[in-house]
Amino acid sequence: MNWKTWSTAFLMTFAWCAVRAGAEPVPAGAPTTPYVAADKAYLFAHMKTGHYGVLYYAVSRDGLHWKALNHGEPVSQQYHGHASIARGGDGRYYLVGNRSDADPLIRFWVSDDLVTWKKFGTYQPRLTDIPGHPHALQRIGAPKLYFDDRDGRFLLTWHTPNIEGSPDDPERYWASQRTLYVVSPDLKTFADPPRRLFDWEMATIDTTIVRDELGDGYCALVKDERYPDYNWPTGKTVRISCGIAMTGPYPPPGPPLSPNFREAPTIIRSPDDAEWLLYYEQYAGTSYGLTKGRTLQGPWYQVSGNSGVEEWNRFEMVPGARHGSMLQISKKQYDVLVAAFGTDLGAPSAR
Repeated sequence: MNWKTWSTAFLMTFAWCAVRAGAEPVPAGAPTTPYVAADKAYLFAHMKTGHYGVLYYAVSRDGLHWKALNHGEPVSQQYHGHASIARGGDGRYYLVGNRSDADPLIRFWVSDDLVTWKKFGTYQPRLTDIPGHPHALQRIGAPKLYFDDRDGRFLLTWHTPNIEGSPDDPERYWASQRTLYVVSPDLKTFADPPRRLFDWEMATIDTTIVRDELGDGYCALVKDERYPDYNWPTGKTVRISCGIAMTGPYPPPGPPLSPNFREAPTIIRSPDDAEWLLYYEQYAGTSYGLTKGRTLQGPWYQVSGNSGVEEWNRFEMVPGARHGSMLQISKKQYDVLVAAFGTDLGAPSAR
């Protein structure tokens, strides 16, 4: 982090503390009342345990307490993938997925209202002659979308290995995963060929990009995909790296923001814009965890939730949720989604 970023972080922290100084202090662990903004809400597009790749929705007003839409049933019969949604420069929403890691096509859907999705197109990356990643296998893992409103381009990322697994060494497959990317102005034309997003020799999957609020840069949330041991204690954790440009270069990531065996990071800004809410799955479908950050540079701490003890919980996730992506929506959009799908867990709707 350069001096400008450090000074900006210090000023933001100082300002936050100054605002809090006039408020009644809340003891650590004491009950809190989550902040709800009049014009903000959140959507979580995700899959569920036993329904891998199927699209479900959950919504929240405070970014902490989530409730299922559509009576806990899928919201699309067409989509398959690890749901990742980006809002384009035209105001429409774009969803990316694929049928499986072996599917040669990355598939896109588009929606005006987040209620109805229509097929938009496909892209077949050329997984040969990738600089720094020779002999890439025909595997496309968890494609994800980010739209940069600074230059009007989409960043499409996914992970691809170059070594098959074996019964004696199944982890060599995952240790060979690298994050690849292409950029596109419209998800119709793509830069070619794909390239590695990171130049460090570390297995990464589930890469998610977010704008760095402290400056002009970008931060990449990654799952460190090496298996944890004494030689690689950060394996299977969520880590973060911040760089000056969307496509890098990114420095090696910082320390873990999650415990081991967590993946699929997704991040939102709290309703009062005071902190980041970083969610991740304890796989496979065991539970969801949350880490809060004052800024993307930290400090970070893990939050208690889904504990089975109500008074300990500071967040609640819908049962059985597996990985996907969260995005901030307006209260009006929230009302449209609730009206279209319903939120109770009774009999399935007619959709």
